[in-house]
Amino acid sequence: MRRALELARKGLGRTSPNPAVGAVVVRDGEIVGEGYHERAGTPHAEAHALREARDRARGSTLYVTLEPCCHHGKTPPCTEAIIGAGIKKVVAAMVDPNPKVAGRGLRRLQEAGVEVEVGLLEKEARRLNEAFIKYITTGLPWVTLKMALTLDGKIATRTGAARWITCEESRRRVHELRNTYDAVLVGIGTVLADDPQLTARLPGGRDPVRVILDSRLRLPLDARLVNVKSGAPTVVATTEEAPRERREELVRAGIEVMTLPAEEGRVSWPALLEGLARRRIISVLIEGGAEVNGSALAHGVVDRVIAFIAPKLFGGREAPGAVGGLGVARPEEAWKLEEVEVEPSGEDIMVTGLISRAGPEGSYFLGSRP
Repeated sequence: MRRALELARKGLGRTSPNPAVGAVVVRDGEIVGEGYHERAGTPHAEAHALREARDRARGSTLYVTLEPCCHHGKTPPCTEAIIGAGIKKVVAAMVDPNPKVAGRGLRRLQEAGVEVEVGLLEKEARRLNEAFIKYITTGLPWVTLKMALTLDGKIATRTGAARWITCEESRRRVHELRNTYDAVLVGIGTVLADDPQLTARLPGGRDPVRVILDSRLRLPLDARLVNVKSGAPTVVATTEEAPRERREELVRAGIEVMTLPAEEGRVSWPALLEGLARRRIISVLIEGGAEVNGSALAHGVVDRVIAFIAPKLFGGREAPGAVGGLGVARPEEAWKLEEVEVEPSGEDIMVTGLISRAGPEGSYFLGSRP
């Protein structure tokens, strides 16, 4: 199963809105076939593994990270391929939360005489497909807030300088994250201050859709997000208050403009996430500045936080912290992390955790997680 999970990770960011799935066929203690779902609309992991195993699949065990599908879509049902190949036993890490499957695939296998086992490395499988699980159950994308900050919580110096806070290893990991997310999101303040590209600069990397929150359409036409070639589009999320002429200029420059409802003069977070979901974007990586970070947390749209903490101190009352906005009034109102993981990242420390679903005084955030 660990090998199946390893294979599945190769499809992250490429299978949306489908899950990332890996499969391994084992006979007499030997792997005889393996595969993963490479991208939406192509054969599923089970089909690749069975094709590689060929006749050796008969009487063998199939390990798969997600319950095999039993419905017709762009590809035929995997359950029928498994039954036809003569697989004796199927070990699935988890049940598929998709209402079209949701246990039906496993029941179909059992009815055909295939032995079924569920739950092996389930936690790892759910983590792998956390974005798919949220999307298929709530209709909204999974949102991760990524921050790079100093030990004293600063994301820039008092002069606004921010390159580079973290080490090369941490920056490489950020590119790996972009490679696996459907979209990366920043505010217009970050664009004006840093002029980022927001691409995944890795060998064979895949660029995410680049989303900019820009309620007044201040995006310069000479910004790198407008002019640097990318394999994915740049989308500007704005409001009806933005000048029509400016909107037309950006469209002529090849920028997609999403006009959304406003809340207190800014783009509505619920409307934005719903709009991205309609584009079949199931995972969003926020790489914003303090105000975007604070707004996302305050509106409860963040599911996971990834913080790269550098062993540096910037100091200064005017140096911006990682989370802006009004913030909480009392320590007990803090946004808390669950399932926290801490690991080294070169010279830095990487802290990862889920935002607790229960917010201040027992309220619940808009965002949800599996």
